[in-house]
Amino acid sequence: MKRWATGVTELDLVLDGGLPAGSLVILAGGPGTGKTILSQQICFANATPERKAFYYTTFAEPHDKLVRDLEPFEFFDTAALEERVELVNLESLLTDAAATDGEGLAPAVTEIVRTCFEQRPAIVVVDSVKALRDFAGERAVRRMFYELSGRVAHTDSVLLFLGEYREEEMQGYPEFSLADGIVQLAYEPYEPVDRRWLRVMKLRGSNHLGGKHPVEIDRTGIRVYPRMESLRPGKASLGGGRLTSGNPALDEMLGGGIPIGDLTAILGPSGSGKTIAALRFVAQGLLEGERCLYVSFQEDGDQLVKKAASFGWDFTAARDDGRLLLYHLPQGLFSLDALGAAVRDGLAAESVHRVVIDSLAELVYAARETERFPTYARQLAAFVRAAGATALITSQTATLGPLTEPAGSTSFLFHNVVLLRYIEQESEIRRALSVLKMRDSDHEKGLRQYVIDNQGMRIGDKLDDLTGVLGWSALREGGSTG
Repeated sequence: MKRWATGVTELDLVLDGGLPAGSLVILAGGPGTGKTILSQQICFANATPERKAFYYTTFAEPHDKLVRDLEPFEFFDTAALEERVELVNLESLLTDAAATDGEGLAPAVTEIVRTCFEQRPAIVVVDSVKALRDFAGERAVRRMFYELSGRVAHTDSVLLFLGEYREEEMQGYPEFSLADGIVQLAYEPYEPVDRRWLRVMKLRGSNHLGGKHPVEIDRTGIRVYPRMESLRPGKASLGGGRLTSGNPALDEMLGGGIPIGDLTAILGPSGSGKTIAALRFVAQGLLEGERCLYVSFQEDGDQLVKKAASFGWDFTAARDDGRLLLYHLPQGLFSLDALGAAVRDGLAAESVHRVVIDSLAELVYAARETERFPTYARQLAAFVRAAGATALITSQTATLGPLTEPAGSTSFLFHNVVLLRYIEQESEIRRALSVLKMRDSDHEKGLRQYVIDNQGMRIGDKLDDLTGVLGWSALREGGSTG
């Protein structure tokens, strides 16, 4: 089936490759949801001087105001109007007298059909069908859709109808049953920032991706982030072997390093060295010529480069030549699917061997819907494994008291879990490290003390005669009780 790209790569992914040629698609949503922006973006993505796009307005805003509102967007080219994208006002064809007998939309139908057969446009937009319904009534709109669906289906044109519809109207109005596709845009309160999303409710002949897909509007236009759970990762083909963490003592505790393709969690309280361990993992990868991806929610790229340099690890050259991809997603202002898109883009760009996500707490916060998080995390891990990469994720625990994580027990999501924690020993607060679990691999069961200095994390010998470490009860040496 021939399809027309939308100009938004990730939206084409949601649509199973784009909009089917010869289809009638309704782009529905409330005011301010981005219908006009997206429709114009689709027009400019497909229009050429030889095959124009036509944008029909009905009782909407004047063309000069429409142009003024769209000029700030990068895709919009004022000089290309008329040559590539033609704006046409249908109001003169629609008369009140004709509307009374149900024939008020006939001239508009004739104009659209003529354009489709004579000009062969890829995209024809009608803004808005809801205004036509209010003007001519339900019977006229039903007849218009019926005629257009039968006649335009024989062309390659996509008819895109914009409309401000409520949810209940989309369930009952006849134009939605006659349309080949329905794409819904929405804007809803979602603290701390409001949330936009897109959903494909129907698209005949397509295996589109279900669910609500987050949407952003910026200078490039509409950006869509496909819902991770709707995507289908490829099959992992891992060759076995292990990666070094960059710390020989930790590799020894892990039974020889981190198995390739595994998802490893570094758990620990604030200040315990989780980010330092993650940076060392990346530094080792760069030293071995591997491409690395680091996603951070608190520290931006410059801060991470500076922190790495304080331990003697130079990330500047690798960042400049593309061997190190640093993504900063501000806490509270991103969605899980935006992170998923960043990781997928990084994995797809070139072969990425190591992935760091710092940290799990921000992912849990972004999930909001608690029940979604485990499925999302498994899907994210599946994409990393399918790319042949190895991931390390940090997660914060309580500083003192019982071992608690942001979303309760999440250790089942990880192949391997490394625990960092504070201990009291000889009236001093010290740090200790242990490997809680490794899936399908033996590992050291003991507890080791470590220090952090200008070389990073230095792990010492095994700590003997300590009890109560995992339960966070009072620690005692040598079984002493007093």
